[in-house]
Amino acid sequence: MSGKFITMAHGGGGTRMQELLRQTVFPLLDEATLLDQEDAAALSVDVGRVALTTDSYVVKPPFFPGGDIGKLAVCGTVNDLAMRGADPLYITIGLILEEGLPLDVLERILSSVSFWAKEAGVRVVAGDTKVVERGMADGIYINTSGIGQLQPGREVSIAGSTGGDVLIVNGFIGDHGMAVLNEREGLFTNSDLISDCAPLSGLVRAMQEAGEVHSLRDPTRGGLAAALKEMARASSCAFEIEEGSIPIREQVLAACEMLGLDPLYIANEGKLLAAVPERDAGVVLEAIKANPFGGGAKVIGRVTEGRKGEVSLITPLGSRRLVRAPSGEQLPRIC
Repeated sequence: MSGKFITMAHGGGGTRMQELLRQTVFPLLDEATLLDQEDAAALSVDVGRVALTTDSYVVKPPFFPGGDIGKLAVCGTVNDLAMRGADPLYITIGLILEEGLPLDVLERILSSVSFWAKEAGVRVVAGDTKVVERGMADGIYINTSGIGQLQPGREVSIAGSTGGDVLIVNGFIGDHGMAVLNEREGLFTNSDLISDCAPLSGLVRAMQEAGEVHSLRDPTRGGLAAALKEMARASSCAFEIEEGSIPIREQVLAACEMLGLDPLYIANEGKLLAAVPERDAGVVLEAIKANPFGGGAKVIGRVTEGRKGEVSLITPLGSRRLVRAPSGEQLPRIC
């Protein structure tokens, strides 16, 4: 293909667009279904319930320690399906490309999409490519949709928490948001802040095979605080969290303190919050810790029959403060 940058002609539906698809997009995604170039993919799904999700990714910058916009798009979509207890099957990829985007950047991102789709066990079965004028898209945006199979007895809901449940997170919080912020702003030149971006469907499957799981949520935008409030409100229960039990890396905590940020509100992309019956908490926690994405898992609190939707944080000194839902986005463009 002539040229090393995306041009408006690549989005015009003509020969340049066909060159882009056949020489760059299709080979890198390595998905035979895309070669048919049908308007819709014909898929096989077992009879029963399915989960469907859609999302868009506009992270800035598109590459950051621990990931990139392609990995983020795959993992974010897979994780949304996993939070319902679904086995991810298929995803679609819609590319919004800015005129002037270097082709090698697109190739790196598509290679990442392909790699992480294979890691997560999903197929990229349909897609779309659009090109917008220079200055309109920060290089690349990605839109995705995903379908997953809901197996009988494994479907979970954000409203599923009940009194007596134990609350578990699968590891350190705040890594993604602080890694992206640092990469964008260049705040800490010698920092080892790394995004936690990861596909969690295998972890969820292992948890459900070990014991019962009542509710799941991935604490992305708004962080752990938003996820706690959403689950408490949906289940009409109260949550009590032990502040000292929340796993936070020292470098994340130090960065937050320097910038005046609360790590509870910092985004994550490879973490989940689970409500589990107390009788199964031990075996589920063991299953999480045995997974590559769960080594730092901890019990951080419990569900009570207190005031509906209330989340209280118990400090190491024994005082109590309410956790409120975020009123705005602390860190823009982190996913």
